Amino acid sequence: MAIAYDPSSAQWSKRARTAGYYLVVALVMLPFLFVFYYMISTSLKQPLAITAPDFQWLFTPTLDNYREVFVANDFLTFTVNSMIVAVGSTAIGLFIGLPAAFVIARYRVPKLALVILSARVTPGITFLIPWFIIFSQLRLIDTYSALIFTHLLQNLPLMIFLMISFFEEIPDELIESAKVDGATTQRTFWSIVLPLAKGGIAASAILGFVFSWNHFMFSIVLSGNDTRTLPVAVFNFMSFGSINWGAITAAATIMSLPVILLTLTVQRHIVKGLAIGAVKG
Repeated sequence: MAIAYDPSSAQWSKRARTAGYYLVVALVMLPFLFVFYYMISTSLKQPLAITAPDFQWLFTPTLDNYREVFVANDFLTFTVNSMIVAVGSTAIGLFIGLPAAFVIARYRVPKLALVILSARVTPGITFLIPWFIIFSQLRLIDTYSALIFTHLLQNLPLMIFLMISFFEEIPDELIESAKVDGATTQRTFWSIVLPLAKGGIAASAILGFVFSWNHFMFSIVLSGNDTRTLPVAVFNFMSFGSINWGAITAAATIMSLPVILLTLTVQRHIVKGLAIGAVKG
């Protein structure tokens, strides 16, 4: 005897799976969202509410911490410095890293990729003292060039290694057909390869920007009064006697905004880039 198909049962099953999916996503995101809520709420509290024994869920918001960040400190200048260094190191990293990753992926040189990645996993403290001595001799301490160069050497290997996987997913047939049509390697790279790898480029740019934006160790040693970046400025709110949690969380909130806005802007390209493998399959 045939079993009758019940469309209502299938619909309820689909709804249950959808609800379960969003429930799992909510549970995974809850700790991260709470951290952001804790940071933003603390930045809007008075000092007594921040240091209270119990977490204050209900409080009267204030902008005093933000006023202290912008008025009592030259925070806007630090933001501009961080933006120059992060954008500069990311742009140069893409300019150098994209062709390098394409060559490695095209000619199948995995050992070279591992050598490049090893430069990224090497602790940065290993290079700090030699770089400080070199930049001191070249009189480049407290310059954008020194900061961009040091951030670039840390981010470039990661950007190359990430882009290799995206370039490997591009069908070889497309590149070969472009050659048959008379396109040079440079023309193929700019007109065919890069448009197909927009998702990977967006992901690499975000990672490079975020790592440079949050970099602290090289900035505190190689920067000065003219090139001090945001992580160093936030560190100045800490002293041996006290920690200004309100100003720190306010500054951290401001630091998070460019990264969040950048991610939301290019997320469409990232999702599209992750689907490139379907073309090759």
